[in-house]
Amino acid sequence: MKAAILVESKKPLVVANVDLPKKLEYGQVLVKIFYSGICGAQVNEEIEAAKGPDKFLPHLLGHEGSGVVEKIGDGVATVKPGDHVVLHWRKSKGIQSGVPNYLWNGKQVNAGWVTTFNEKAIVSENRLTVIPKDFDMRTAALFGCAVTTGFGVVNNDAKIKIGQSVLIFGVGGLGLNIAYASSMVSAYPIVGIDLHEHKIDLGKKFGLTHGITIKSNNLEKEIYDIIGMKGADVVIETTGIAKVIEQAYQLTASDGKTILVGVPREKISIYSLPLFFDKKLTGSHGGSSNPDSDIPRYIRLINNNKMSLKNLITHEFNLVEINKAIDLFRSGKAGRIIIKNN
Repeated sequence: MKAAILVESKKPLVVANVDLPKKLEYGQVLVKIFYSGICGAQVNEEIEAAKGPDKFLPHLLGHEGSGVVEKIGDGVATVKPGDHVVLHWRKSKGIQSGVPNYLWNGKQVNAGWVTTFNEKAIVSENRLTVIPKDFDMRTAALFGCAVTTGFGVVNNDAKIKIGQSVLIFGVGGLGLNIAYASSMVSAYPIVGIDLHEHKIDLGKKFGLTHGITIKSNNLEKEIYDIIGMKGADVVIETTGIAKVIEQAYQLTASDGKTILVGVPREKISIYSLPLFFDKKLTGSHGGSSNPDSDIPRYIRLINNNKMSLKNLITHEFNLVEINKAIDLFRSGKAGRIIIKNN
């Protein structure tokens, strides 16, 4: 099968034929991948090695996708052959298996409990959630991370209330879902900050009431003019850039919440005294989402025309074009990018 392999950090992925293990181990599931989304964490933390040297090279990538179950290993009880599934990195029901070892030219290629930049994947049972067979597989791929994380940040971490003001730094695939979820709980205003004007424009289709580009000559004044001098009730930071995190915290109201979704790449400096009173600063791990209970709820909303994710996907590439897709992601000129396996 074809797979995209990270052989060296900060270099293009190598698309090559990889051999599957001959036998499924306890709790493992063989899935044929239909679609996979490109997540910023995969590009920044894995390919760009933002967290430091990668000890597991070479290895496979991808952690949000959709597909069909082909085979199951011993002990697997939550999925069966023929099931349509979402592949996600957050744990769900079922067994956590061992990780698979693939072969590339006779040498071992590492992988985690879920990978999606490949035609087929051996996945841990607890990284799969069954979906209806008539549900759109292209949309379903987004449930693996972008949607469940974005909506989870709003519902579980920020716990945004009706009428609270929300400020979002970074309006990429994740930020768009945070804006959408904020609008669904009637937050106001919902302000997006991004480097790219076209992302602000897309964000307004997903719930942003206001948008400001980071290039503004007086960014903080423009923000305070919208949210008031008190600061925002909730500020959600998705970029992981130290200076942006510090600014996000500063713009948070004295009794508000700063939620860090982007992984910081360096040390940050903040005035901590307000944290001893009512101000809160917290990190989010996947929006504290529970895929097995969250995904069915989102599907119900979509099937009843209460929610739509179609415009979230702006570009689609084949697996062999994945490096073009990653370059486009880096350019900031896309919403969510989907990789399709023919």
